[in-house]
Amino acid sequence: MASSHTPLAVETPQGRILVFDSATYVEGYVAQAPGTAGDLVVNASYSGVLCARMVMSARPRFVIGLDCAIGKDGAGIAGLWYYEALGVPSAAVDVMTAEMGNGRDLYDNGIVSRVNDAAQALGIEPGMTCSEAARCMLSGERKPAHFEPTRRRVIHTAASGRSIVCTDSIAYALPEDRERNVLCTAGHTGRSVIGYFRDYRPWAFICSDGGGGKNGSGLSALEAVEPDGIAGASVSALTARMGDGQSTYFDGVISAANSHARAKGVKVGQSAKEAALLLLN
Repeated sequence: MASSHTPLAVETPQGRILVFDSATYVEGYVAQAPGTAGDLVVNASYSGVLCARMVMSARPRFVIGLDCAIGKDGAGIAGLWYYEALGVPSAAVDVMTAEMGNGRDLYDNGIVSRVNDAAQALGIEPGMTCSEAARCMLSGERKPAHFEPTRRRVIHTAASGRSIVCTDSIAYALPEDRERNVLCTAGHTGRSVIGYFRDYRPWAFICSDGGGGKNGSGLSALEAVEPDGIAGASVSALTARMGDGQSTYFDGVISAANSHARAKGVKVGQSAKEAALLLLN
């Protein structure tokens, strides 16, 4: 199918969807047809920052693009956080499910692979079709009654009543975690978090090493909380996304552990999932 600068317009009771073959066409279309911008822009370009700037010339309320296999430094989906900063729910479609440069194929056949938090708050999630995600963005029909921005998730609860809990930051710990839960969080393990560990006193924790840092600063809290009797470990920032506690648990590989964690069997090179279970006991 030949690429067209003119978008496919899909009218719905909840709003107008404009489907473009390229993000580069959005600015030109808006300039030629002011006042005809869509509520939701679907474009068959990568979801990077450059494309996001182009798409936002139309001031859409929602955006869907391609992930282009994520790419180096996550460039294929970096625009999701550009949109996030502007309060625009956005999703990226798996490039293996839709043709690049073919907006209609993206809209008809694409499968969502990544979403930003604003989209997640509307119930948009990976695995949805592009058209379904578009409809749900506009209608809000999947919006949960309560969305927890800290994305707290209980992974496993043992017979003891202790749980493995994922949060995006140790700052999101709750009083119920005190002396009870293993927290898998996604900030660094540097000096600024020592106070949180002492205030919340989780049963144990796994954080990110933040890449190590100057003088090992990304790991300094591990040793600092040893006198407090708190077991802790860190995962390599090269293995898990910082700011995403679930990535710490599901993707992380242990890069360091304090003496209390080592006494429970935690070792460098273990998966965070394995280490969390050892810390739970």
